[in-house]
Amino acid sequence: MILDARTPDALDDAVVALLRGWLPERRWYPVKGADADLAPVATVDLADDVRVLLVRARAGSVDVLLQVPVVLVPGETGGALPVVGTYGDLTVLDGAGHPAFLAAWLAHADGPGADVDAAAARVVTGEQSNTSVVLPDRATGAPVGILKVLRTVAAGENPDIDVPRRLTEQGWDGVPEPLAWAQVRWTAAGGAEPSVGYLGVMSAFVPGAEDGFELACAWAREGRPFGVAARELGEVVAGMHAALAGAFGTTDDAAGPATVATALTTRLAWATAAVPRVADRAEGVRHVAAQVAALPATPPRQRVHGDLHLGQVLRSRGRWFVIDFEGEPLAPLAERTRPDLALRDVAGVLRSFDYAAAVGGLTGDAAAAWTRDARDGFLAGYAAAAPSDVDESTRGLLLRALELDKTLYEVVYEARNRPAWAPIPEAGLDRLLP
Repeated sequence: MILDARTPDALDDAVVALLRGWLPERRWYPVKGADADLAPVATVDLADDVRVLLVRARAGSVDVLLQVPVVLVPGETGGALPVVGTYGDLTVLDGAGHPAFLAAWLAHADGPGADVDAAAARVVTGEQSNTSVVLPDRATGAPVGILKVLRTVAAGENPDIDVPRRLTEQGWDGVPEPLAWAQVRWTAAGGAEPSVGYLGVMSAFVPGAEDGFELACAWAREGRPFGVAARELGEVVAGMHAALAGAFGTTDDAAGPATVATALTTRLAWATAAVPRVADRAEGVRHVAAQVAALPATPPRQRVHGDLHLGQVLRSRGRWFVIDFEGEPLAPLAERTRPDLALRDVAGVLRSFDYAAAVGGLTGDAAAAWTRDARDGFLAGYAAAAPSDVDESTRGLLLRALELDKTLYEVVYEARNRPAWAPIPEAGLDRLLP
């Protein structure tokens, strides 16, 4: 079921006027340091007192469609939920954590659902781009689901919702199961055709989950080998790739070697222009690119995670889960959903081990030994669970090229944003180059 939005009315216009003073204080609000032009685009009526406003926010280069759920309460309220403002005898509340909004959202959503106690919901604090709400089981009170209210709504596919749904349909249980999701259809002023996009998704709650990167850093700090856990993660990532191939299919690419080689040399030129000292490694990178270009073929391309690293996995009760399938957030949707080599995800995880060792405080031979143990374990687990149709040397060369591509990106990112971390990817370049 897709929710149909209507044209905003006078009350919606009044609420948007209140949002001008309220939105800048929200961490998820994407317009920073500038006054935005706010305009109501459409409204979804979930209940008599519950509305979801779709609001266009424009300022400079920012032009986004925001989702703002509100609950309208007669008179004043002294509750704990944020107050947007008042309009006449109505108090306008932020609806994202309100029981009335949650109950209405679940009643309109698709999916298997869950029997939750909306009155006992808990909003997760500190999020930067969305609002997540933990929902407890009505019978036991234990967390059973987590609802992600998407603050930015976009037309079309949402990989972070569609991909887990498809993986679950394939029978793969390495992703928190989507339990409910809601889509909206709206027509912007002057729009000829309606647009359809997601409002949010409730996924199964993963109890006792630990962030994979934080866990790896802690183990490195303790001098605790990560190889066994990394091997298990490699097996999970291989299972994910098999399920993705089953769900979305694969594509042969006759120009595969040339595509990878060209992408690497293009990345090198970009990195050298941004960080001139990269030029000292340019000859080695070009050598790897030339070796790749000479390959007869590459494995088929398929749907991949697209931004896989240790921060995108959770460990709970001795097993791994993969999360956050939206890909690189700043990349266009078409680029994030384009088939790619599965080994690109593998390269992303391998790069994470370098960072975990460094952030965990390891240096020199200790860092090299810890990282090697983690890399070897991950690659062994992946290879055991993902039989390849290319020989081992070809697979190793492709992986080196993809790691170099990722590392060159990191060199530029760290130089621009975290100069103290620049030695991490630069050391990675030296290790990867022949």
